[in-house]
Amino acid sequence: MADTTNDRDFVRFPTLIGDIGGTNARFSLVSDGDGPTRRFTNAQTSDFATIDDAIAATVLPEARPRSAVLAVAGPVQGDRVPLTNCSWVIEPRRMIERLGLDEVILLNDFEAQALSLPGLGRDDLVAIGDGEAVPNAAQVAVGPGTGLGAAALIHTRGAWFPVPGEGGHIDLAPVSERDFQIWPHIDEPFGSGPYRRIAGETLLCGAGLVRLYKAVIAADGAKARFDTPAEVTAAAMDGSDGAAEEALSLFCVHLGRLAGNLALAFMARGGVFLAGGIAARIAPFLAQSGFRDAFIDKAPHQALMDKMPTSVIIHPEPALAGLTAYARHPETFGVATEGRHWRR
Repeated sequence: MADTTNDRDFVRFPTLIGDIGGTNARFSLVSDGDGPTRRFTNAQTSDFATIDDAIAATVLPEARPRSAVLAVAGPVQGDRVPLTNCSWVIEPRRMIERLGLDEVILLNDFEAQALSLPGLGRDDLVAIGDGEAVPNAAQVAVGPGTGLGAAALIHTRGAWFPVPGEGGHIDLAPVSERDFQIWPHIDEPFGSGPYRRIAGETLLCGAGLVRLYKAVIAADGAKARFDTPAEVTAAAMDGSDGAAEEALSLFCVHLGRLAGNLALAFMARGGVFLAGGIAARIAPFLAQSGFRDAFIDKAPHQALMDKMPTSVIIHPEPALAGLTAYARHPETFGVATEGRHWRR
């Protein structure tokens, strides 16, 4: 069983840091409390049967960590943790024995994104619209990638407390007349049910952008030209395809609506931060899109929303940065480790 103690001063160096997404697994090694980290080659999740195999192939030939702090794309429950968007199932007890570790700590991937927020500087962000952060106020990270992740960060009792969750699966709904034309054509991968529920992740991820593009095409009775997120994004950003441009515009609007919902839920006066590779790649498009207007359009609270800043994170690896900060200074963060900390 997982350790149920709440000891935050636990990390034993050298510590393996890992950001495990649906497509890529990124690893680095934290040797001590203040020295440089060592970055390893990314592992494609599709290239390895298990995370243990990926670590053995990419890390162990060069380093021997004593502990591991890993952020995983999925809820951490029990001793077997399946990832939401890939076939890996993480088993910390088996990992400890096979890889020779003393301990393993698992966090949610967007919990790690949230841990990075206090350390981000101006050069790590691109502002979208106005607004000014209130010091030590709640913050939210949300990001489309292979899936759609979300987490909050709350400051209390002198520490930052991350609040992980599955906010990427809250509902989206049609709002405009155009939405109602497009909505019946959206393919729902999780099953539509009797009321045709469309989750945030249905549209706000790489595959979701393609779903949205194909729904636009179907609503217009046209023929699709593109099959990948990269193709749709490129055609939208260079203005060479009207349907792709509309799809990416709607993607930004729906992202603004969902981000605004999370901002209201957590009263995110400290800011809302768009994470993940998609947001960084389309940052110029986002800045000119309807994202900010959709974020603010929360009657009767438009004035409140207008004061909340929204930004795109352009730091290359914020989750690894957040995990590194936590490994070195656990006292700065109120991370609850019950049920998520395994020891030899």
